Amino acid sequence: MSSFNIGDWVEVLDDDISGTVKGFNSDGRISIETEDGFELTFLSNELVGHFDDAIEVDRSALQDVIVEETSSNSKKRKSTKRQKSIPPMEVDLHIHHLTNSTKNMTNFEMLNLQLDTARSQLEFAIRKRIQKVVFIHGVGQGVLKAELETLLSRYNNVNFYEASFSEYGAGATEVYIYQNS
Repeated sequence: MSSFNIGDWVEVLDDDISGTVKGFNSDGRISIETEDGFELTFLSNELVGHFDDAIEVDRSALQDVIVEETSSNSKKRKSTKRQKSIPPMEVDLHIHHLTNSTKNMTNFEMLNLQLDTARSQLEFAIRKRIQKVVFIHGVGQGVLKAELETLLSRYNNVNFYEASFSEYGAGATEVYIYQNS
């Protein structure tokens, strides 16, 4: 027999669902209407009711949950795998990725677009507390790489070095951003 009445406010134990009791089905399930207007059915031991700001819980159902949790915790094995590190944010500075056409752009304007992109992406990473950024600049004559290193050296909270050759080849710089504590 259920301890709930029609009109009672109830919440589902294992989900973020709450609503008003609307009725009782012949199979023992309780029909509730959610705040969003959906009608759902649950067993009485899946619900908790709010009666005068006190939560009433079916003690036998609570004991079943405790026994179930205890037995499942003892069966869990600790993972021996190391957590994989978060992959770095990648910023491709090749000019054809930054603009549709370089037809009317001088080399100086293209370089400034690439450096402005690098600066804004680095600032974004610092704001969002992203720890690693890889700037893909290519090999070429090394002008962009040199200018990028000049830009990065202006920041006190970053360290930069050649990115992994196996992943990026010779044309990438990895930046490590030290997070303030």
